[in-house]
Amino acid sequence: MQHGKGLAMARGITLAAAFFAVALLVASGPGTRSGAWPWQMGLILFVLAGWIGIVAAVASIVLLALSLAPRWRRHPWMPTLALCLAVAAVAPPLILRAQAKRVPPIHDITTDPEDPPQFVALQAEREKTPNGFAYGGAQVAAQQRAAYPDIKPLEVSTPPREEMQRAIDAARAMGWEVVASDAQSGRIEATARTRWFGFADDIVVRIRAQGTGSRVDVRSVSRVGKSDIGTNAARVREYLGHLA
Repeated sequence: MQHGKGLAMARGITLAAAFFAVALLVASGPGTRSGAWPWQMGLILFVLAGWIGIVAAVASIVLLALSLAPRWRRHPWMPTLALCLAVAAVAPPLILRAQAKRVPPIHDITTDPEDPPQFVALQAEREKTPNGFAYGGAQVAAQQRAAYPDIKPLEVSTPPREEMQRAIDAARAMGWEVVASDAQSGRIEATARTRWFGFADDIVVRIRAQGTGSRVDVRSVSRVGKSDIGTNAARVREYLGHLA
């Protein structure tokens, strides 16, 4: 009898833990995006959801095996549901962790590491952020070249003034907030936000004359976090794809 009560309690606790893990996961992104808590707290909740999910998943498997045994064959749906919820909570953190291991711990990506486009309108805003304003230099450039050899300037046949409008349209089509545009210097500055946490990343586009056409350089930089987990490189690729 005591074993039956203990098993029932274990089922209930495991199911509650799995629900809690999912709740933490679901809250981590929207809460950070809305400003309900600092971005560091959002990451803590995200990681904590994964750890609680792992514990709940292991417990669910054990309880499911016991529930299928003739002696304790009762309510197998509880550990089954708990296992499904636990897997849902564990999967995103594990996927993100695996992705982070595949890319270098950098957050500043540019098509021109030798002469990266500079922020002007967003300079003051960037100086207030943890990642600052300045480019990381040769070390960051070397890591970028090794990980993202395809990130290169785009050469187009359209003249700079015409390409400027195309560049602005492409930025807006990607959902960026265009903060400033200067046709004379061929510079566009914008801010984009990541999908889940809403982290703000800043982008500067530089357009220069090259022959009868233009050369387009892009720089995308995260405001917070040491590693962007490949986000800025993916953004630059997508943007250049729009223009090309």
